[in-house]
Amino acid sequence: MTIALTIYFLVWPVIVAGVLFVICRAFFREMREAKREGRPII
Repeated sequence: MTIALTIYFLVWPVIVAGVLFVICRAFFREMREAKREGRPII
């Protein structure tokens, strides 16, 4: 039971890191595209 709980608690940071990576990658892609087209990102 302890191993299952340990794995459960350790999986969450991996999931959060993955989501953060996807969000940052999309943001930087949009920022480069906006800069190339000469329009503000906001």
